[in-house]
Amino acid sequence: MVDTSLNKTALSATLHCLTGCAIGEVSGMILGTAFGWHDGVTIIVSVTLAFLFGYALSLLPLIKAGLTLAAAAPVVLAADTLSIFTMEVVDNAVMILIPGAMGKGLDNPLFWLTLAFALFVAFWAAFPVNRWLLMRGRGHALTHRFHHPDKDEPHGHR
Repeated sequence: MVDTSLNKTALSATLHCLTGCAIGEVSGMILGTAFGWHDGVTIIVSVTLAFLFGYALSLLPLIKAGLTLAAAAPVVLAADTLSIFTMEVVDNAVMILIPGAMGKGLDNPLFWLTLAFALFVAFWAAFPVNRWLLMRGRGHALTHRFHHPDKDEPHGHR
């Protein structure tokens, strides 16, 4: 039997991850393409920005819930790192594997179609990772109690 609650939470966690990764990844790819950077430099900048935006989007609600940065940072690192890492490896692999996609200008549809496709594939690669983490009380489950302090942990995890 499929646990729809677990799938729904994993979907939400993956969408959350995708948001931060997409902001950083798109920003980095735009910068690299606009400035004609080497693919390696573009990827390093994109991945760095994806992690920064991904972590920032997770930190903000925790800080808003009253945690200090020092208390929230370890929770976010534990909750998001594997998901962001998975998404970034897959996303950048797709960008590299499609010939010429990264070398196209920002006005070229191949660049944008490839980037959208790469993020789509990365989402579906990260979904089972997030589901697996949630089943073990990790990942988004670590931040859930701060987002919804009046509710029990999803799936009874603490």
